[in-house]
Amino acid sequence: MTITERELNRATLSRQLLLRREPLSVQEGVRRVVALQAQQPASPYLALWNRLAGFAPAELDAAFGGRSVVKATLMRITLHAVHAEDYPAFRAAMQPTLYAARLGSRFAAAGLSPADADALVPEVLAFARTPRTSADMQAWVEERLGADKKDGAWWGLKGYAPLHHAPTDAPWSFGHRPSFVAAPNGPVPTGRAADPQALRTLILRYLAGFGPASVADVAQFALVQKTPARAALLALGDADAVEQLQGPDGSVLFDVPGAPRPPADTPAPARLMAMWDSVLLAYADRGRVIPPAYRPLVIRRNGDVLPTLLVDGHVAGVWRPVNGRIEATAFHPLTPAAWEGLAAEARALTVFLADREAAVYSRYHHWWAKLPEAETRIL
Repeated sequence: MTITERELNRATLSRQLLLRREPLSVQEGVRRVVALQAQQPASPYLALWNRLAGFAPAELDAAFGGRSVVKATLMRITLHAVHAEDYPAFRAAMQPTLYAARLGSRFAAAGLSPADADALVPEVLAFARTPRTSADMQAWVEERLGADKKDGAWWGLKGYAPLHHAPTDAPWSFGHRPSFVAAPNGPVPTGRAADPQALRTLILRYLAGFGPASVADVAQFALVQKTPARAALLALGDADAVEQLQGPDGSVLFDVPGAPRPPADTPAPARLMAMWDSVLLAYADRGRVIPPAYRPLVIRRNGDVLPTLLVDGHVAGVWRPVNGRIEATAFHPLTPAAWEGLAAEARALTVFLADREAAVYSRYHHWWAKLPEAETRIL
């Protein structure tokens, strides 16, 4: 079976709850979309506002506070919000990546080895049974290892140890000065190897939330190596847990049997997407949602991913709050109907932000001076 580019786009939108807002709880919504990028504290809230009918931010506050949804370093070694029940498998699948990235040169420069990390992690988790500020954690590391090892050791341990971020402050549960709390009791991953079952779980959850996808897409999403990802996908295929399709360029794509693949002509409503929204970053081929010419405009060289306009299922520009309203910048001419759809979303978003942070993302406004000339409207 061959799937077209537009069908791929609609499959992604359907699974990411972007064809219509769904009447789901916060926990169900997070599980359906697999993981929400959470480097910027507001982004998980805006991501769910785009996806859930009647979403109330207090529900996500409560989920973070009660730890049914947790924020931690996971896929692509970045902060994600995931369902608490998914965290153990996702963390175990990420073990080789976190081991290589966080116990590398900076950790070694502090005179420490991976064996030291294995010895330190249980002690770190014991100290963090109750929430600890970053300053608390650094002071603990300094007392344990000495001032000369503090920076490198903490840089490695805060990403490698199974730690969650603990809620700290309004308006979005987490401030810019993180606190940490140990993940609930369970086996602490060690060594370079991924748990094979955990990797299969992560791959199946990814395909359910983002498929159909290639081996390269799977590897990009989690930042795992292609060889084990390919082996796991082929094994899942042998077990009839996944099926293969032919992509529009002739490549092999994998998917969960029976997963939704709406027709190419399925309408896609306008959306005002959060910074770093997962739908923009979950693929090696990001052209599924971002036109190639726009990718450098919305994904900046330092890794910042601007809040985007989604029109007919594809990125069409960027947005930001200005003086209590939404400024929308379109990279190409839009139809009156598209502008009307964006205006309706902007009105709802303005109300949503007013109770939390009307000028959300204002620290990133410097990027707008670097955008090319384009049509801008205040909505």
